[in-house]
Amino acid sequence: MKKLHKLVITSYIGPFVMTFFVSLFILLMQFLWKYIDDLVGKGLEWSIIAELMFYASASLVSLALPLSILISSIMTMGSMGEHYELVALRSAGISIRRVMHPLIIFSLVTSVLAFYFSNNLLPIANLKMGTLLYDIRHKKPTMDLRPGIFYKGIDNYAIRVGSKGEDEVSLYDVMIYDHTENRGNTKVILADSGRMEFEGNRYLMLTLFSGMSYEQQENRSRSEKTYPHMRSTFQREVIRFDMSEFSMRRSNEDIFKDNYKMQSLGQLSRNIDTLQVNLETRKENFYSNIKRNFKAFNLDTVAVAKNDPYQNVLDVFEREQHSRIVEASLNMARSTRSYTISAKDDVKARTIRINRYWIEVHRKFTLSIACLILFFIGAPLGAIIRKGGLGLPTVISIVFFLIYYLLSITGEKFAKEGMWSVIEGMWLSSIVLFPIGLFLTWKATTDSKLFEIDSYLKPFKWVFSKLNPNSQSN
Repeated sequence: MKKLHKLVITSYIGPFVMTFFVSLFILLMQFLWKYIDDLVGKGLEWSIIAELMFYASASLVSLALPLSILISSIMTMGSMGEHYELVALRSAGISIRRVMHPLIIFSLVTSVLAFYFSNNLLPIANLKMGTLLYDIRHKKPTMDLRPGIFYKGIDNYAIRVGSKGEDEVSLYDVMIYDHTENRGNTKVILADSGRMEFEGNRYLMLTLFSGMSYEQQENRSRSEKTYPHMRSTFQREVIRFDMSEFSMRRSNEDIFKDNYKMQSLGQLSRNIDTLQVNLETRKENFYSNIKRNFKAFNLDTVAVAKNDPYQNVLDVFEREQHSRIVEASLNMARSTRSYTISAKDDVKARTIRINRYWIEVHRKFTLSIACLILFFIGAPLGAIIRKGGLGLPTVISIVFFLIYYLLSITGEKFAKEGMWSVIEGMWLSSIVLFPIGLFLTWKATTDSKLFEIDSYLKPFKWVFSKLNPNSQSN
């Protein structure tokens, strides 16, 4: 039996590792395509891109792992069925359940490791990826001088060149507007040619040849409408630009630690308790403020009016005070209504925030359960269809995975918006797929024909024969 377990495990490990990395690569390419606009044109080093891809890969494990378990389980059991290994084992008295036993243990271990990963490693990966992605998005693009177009990437400067040399260093017909004094276009530099050279990554040295500068002086006399200017020529002039703002600055990770996606189970529980206490305090403050506003009325006067239900409360006061009392009451009603709407929106926003923390709590468990459920769908289905390889098993796996993924994102969306409870939304896919897994496992262990219609019509035929015994005799 140990040799059988070793055979099944070795047959399963290869497809599992292959499908896991293939799925992770496809998801990573999708991630790269999504953020391609934030990466292109910023002169990022390969080490920064590799670091981002590494952390993004860790965040995509929650999608790649269930898919790889589903595909590999169908491929393994389907290959054994296609090569009549399952038939030989059955003839030897070994059931499908005994064959699946080592794979079940492997899936249980994988689910435990998946929970550990989602609770301890995934928050760290999300934190580092979110921080790095934020820094990349806020990094300025690299300097790109295009002929005939003003470049305004450098603060307080607008640079235009007529043409560029083939070496991408020589510049011709250079025009520079200097806005360092914040007085508009008061200083212009023109040059026939120039050279652009970088001094490390900190400074840009722009050497201009055969040029002229114009600078408009500030008019000190308000009565005069003339604005004197100064003109000077040069044969060679060097302008030094500080390029430190173009380098990527790494942010402090502590700024993003409060995000619910970057916390472990213990941190989420503590934050949920704090948010829940703040929500209850907000509700109590709302009720106390409403009571305080209503106590501002003259309750004794209302009590007098209650003695006669047909008496108008305003009759207690003098007629000259009626308009003032009505206006004050309307103002109070409007302010109370506005305060109530504001408090309602605040409570709703706080509740949605608490729901998102609860969603992350349940997400750490749904990944492990999804691995088990998709295994109990894939392994029996592979034994039933008896097809290995990457053809039919892959197609069937993608169909079931799409069902799982669509149900997951739909339930999570409804849970975030408060239309469903968090439990209903986060466990929707498991609730739907768990009966399917039980049904397929039962079909595989009983050697039932899943795709034969006669097997499903037998109960109806039996009932029909009992109701019409004459038809059976004929």
